[in-house]
Amino acid sequence: MSEIKKRLSSILESPKHNTEEKLQKVCHLLDQEISYFNWTGFYFKNGDKEELKLGPYVGAPTDHTIIPYGKGICGQVAVSNETFVVPDVHQESNYLSCSIDTKAEIVVPIFKDGQNVGQIDIDSHTVDPFTAEDRELLEWLCNEVSKIL
Repeated sequence: MSEIKKRLSSILESPKHNTEEKLQKVCHLLDQEISYFNWTGFYFKNGDKEELKLGPYVGAPTDHTIIPYGKGICGQVAVSNETFVVPDVHQESNYLSCSIDTKAEIVVPIFKDGQNVGQIDIDSHTVDPFTAEDRELLEWLCNEVSKIL
């Protein structure tokens, strides 16, 4: 994972790209390097509204471009301010289905100046694939992303 962290850092520190381009490159890198990451994207607070708006992502198109706070895993993380790992989405009553292939999901919040401003959302086509190492990597990444927002 340290090699992935180095590569992610170099993307985020690149002076050649704007924030949106950097986040898109982050999604591509995670998608390419971690085989069970099958949809990787960012959601951000939509202005002053109590909702999330889809940002850069890699994976199948989604109908969920706006997610109200409290709805689905992403909406829950917007309220709880805590990482949420769902080993099996079919066991989760508040799950918003993006794809019939999705079996598991991890959502990690992004904080800027103490405020929850967004999150990274990753879906997997494998049941219970996410490790403690994945969680640590994504929490580190969200902390790094907050520095460029």
